[in-house]
Amino acid sequence: MTLFNGSQLTCIRGERTVFTGLDFAIDAEGMLLLVGPNGSGKSSLLRLMCGLLTPAAGAMSWQGEDIAEEREHHNGRLHYVGHHDAIKSVLTVQENIAFWAEMHGGKQDAKKRVGDALDAFGIPHLADVPARYLSAGQRRRTSLARILASKADLWLLDEPTTALDKSAIASLEQIMADHRKSGGIAVVSTHAEVNAEDTTTLDLTPFANNRYNDIKAA
Repeated sequence: MTLFNGSQLTCIRGERTVFTGLDFAIDAEGMLLLVGPNGSGKSSLLRLMCGLLTPAAGAMSWQGEDIAEEREHHNGRLHYVGHHDAIKSVLTVQENIAFWAEMHGGKQDAKKRVGDALDAFGIPHLADVPARYLSAGQRRRTSLARILASKADLWLLDEPTTALDKSAIASLEQIMADHRKSGGIAVVSTHAEVNAEDTTTLDLTPFANNRYNDIKAA
């Protein structure tokens, strides 16, 4: 059964058409991999999916309901992890993750959820370390840990493997697999190989503004 889908989407940013005529569909327990060259619109599509951008044309729906008509409900069902790590440098690793856990899942069991997230991403030893002292890979693990610390059906991950070593990537792949087994879905933009079963790949190249991409490649 299709859970999340978009139809004939057009994205315009800065008076430039990023892509147009784009469709996608994701079933329950599914994963959609977004691929394509820089400038093809992978990040822009993720921002449309999470409501940070509004499509110039087309619509998206969750279980047949237009997400534009239920913004609050849609925001409550998703986690978006973008290029920039949403981390406060003055807070410890545990405090950063706890912030997201309590904001999305409330205070009940928040401590356990934070602990489980720290363990899953292999950073329990960093719990009391201020984020300003973290390496790039440790910051990325901390940022990703919030998807486990608070509940959400839809994960939108923009290049999540950036700065991660092989061990952390393997952990992330297992975490995404477990999320899907529990009924969740994931949309992942990537330039790298993702080890996952039963995925759907959406290449944005045919929908992109080719003139812009030609300029970027030159």
